[in-house]
Amino acid sequence: MVVRRCLSWPDARLRTAAAPVEAITDEVRAHWQDMIDTMEATPGVGLGAPQIGVMLRLAVVDASEARGQVVRMANPEILHASAQMRPYEEASPNLPGVSARIERPRAVTVRYLDAEGETQERDFVHLWATSVQHQIDHLNGRMYFDHLSKVKRDMLLRRARKHR
Repeated sequence: MVVRRCLSWPDARLRTAAAPVEAITDEVRAHWQDMIDTMEATPGVGLGAPQIGVMLRLAVVDASEARGQVVRMANPEILHASAQMRPYEEASPNLPGVSARIERPRAVTVRYLDAEGETQERDFVHLWATSVQHQIDHLNGRMYFDHLSKVKRDMLLRRARKHR
C-alpha cells in the first residue's frame, strides 16, 4: 500500500491539464493502485492523478456504500450529461478544511479506457456522477470551487487559508 501525498493548493499542477494516456501499462496500473490507496486513506470517493502530482489523465472513483467497487479510468470524457442537476457537498484533499455545495448534472455517460485497455462507456448517477465529474475537472486543471460565484469562491479560499 502506497499512500501518496496530495499536492497543496495553489500548486500550479492543479491548474494544468493532464496529458492523455497512450497505453495501459504496468506503470499506469501502479499509479492507479497508489491513487486507490490514497483515496481510501483520505478517505474520499475519487481521485484524479494530478492531485498526487502525476500529470496523466487517470482517475479512480468508488462511491459505493461498502467500498471495493473502484472504477479505474484513463482518458475519461463525458459524452452526455443529464439536464437535471443535483447538489452535493464537495471537498478536496488538495484544499483541506473547506467544502462547498456544488450543483452538477445528476447523471453522466462517460467513455474511458479500463484497466485492460478496452474502451468502455458507462452511465454514472448521483454521487458516482458527481465524483466522476469532479475527477475530470482535476484532469482539466479545474477545482470544484471553480463552479462557485467569484464571491463564494473568494470566501472559500479565505477560509482555507485560515485553516492552514
